[in-house]
Amino acid sequence: MVVKVGVAKLGNIASGVMAELLLDERADREDMMTFMATSGTKLQKEDVDRVVSNLKAWQPDFAIVVSPNGVLEGPVGAREDLKAAGIPTIVITDDVTTKKEGWELLKASGFGYIIVKADAMIGARREFLDPIEMADYNGNLVKVLALTGAFRKIQMELDKVIDQVKAGKKGAEIELPKLVLNADNSTKGEFTNPYAQAKARAAYEIASAVAGVNVKGCFMTKEWTDYVPIVTSAHEMMRAAANLCDQARELEKGCDGVIRKPHKKTGEIVSKVTLISKPE
Repeated sequence: MVVKVGVAKLGNIASGVMAELLLDERADREDMMTFMATSGTKLQKEDVDRVVSNLKAWQPDFAIVVSPNGVLEGPVGAREDLKAAGIPTIVITDDVTTKKEGWELLKASGFGYIIVKADAMIGARREFLDPIEMADYNGNLVKVLALTGAFRKIQMELDKVIDQVKAGKKGAEIELPKLVLNADNSTKGEFTNPYAQAKARAAYEIASAVAGVNVKGCFMTKEWTDYVPIVTSAHEMMRAAANLCDQARELEKGCDGVIRKPHKKTGEIVSKVTLISKPE
């Protein structure tokens, strides 16, 4: 059986950059396939409707809706539309979602969700943010989510859903993830060196704090001479978090302890630690 996984990317968060790639890192899985539709940078209704229409036409076994602020009208409408079409849906979004009205409704709904606390809002002020600064920030954030273990936890949760579909479950029978990723559960089981885990945990905590700083700079500060230093400091925080992740990775390499968990062509996950060894 080939499981069809649909991915709707609405706007941008770093988790969305890698969402479908985490499931098939060498593009050789034979048990699943993905289709991704995106609204680009926008979250307007017409952009979201275009994405959802394409996704429904493909008829996936389940769908993933990735967006910032998962209680905004666009993301809410997307998942409701997919649910109405009978498609099990998982929301992947940032921590802003847990601070907005509608969070309780999301928790009580039939949707799955993965909230990534470290997937922090960018410093979107014109006096500061240009395309290169945007790309640099997202590069640092992707590194943080990869090397702290957040991406692995997302991948594992999505693979569990794929396995259920392969086992014959459909629609409401599928158990969807309900997970809030923080510094504790993201880094758990990801490191062989306790100092490496401590650095990764520190990186996750710093990245999680970036959102609050950028919210202050983007929405709570009026004078540009005041908000430019604020958003700049948030980007420096993310850079520091990425540097801590590099240090953690190097510690793991130094003791030949990097944990690797590749997919086989069948979708089975195998694992290894020492570099010169075969995954089993």
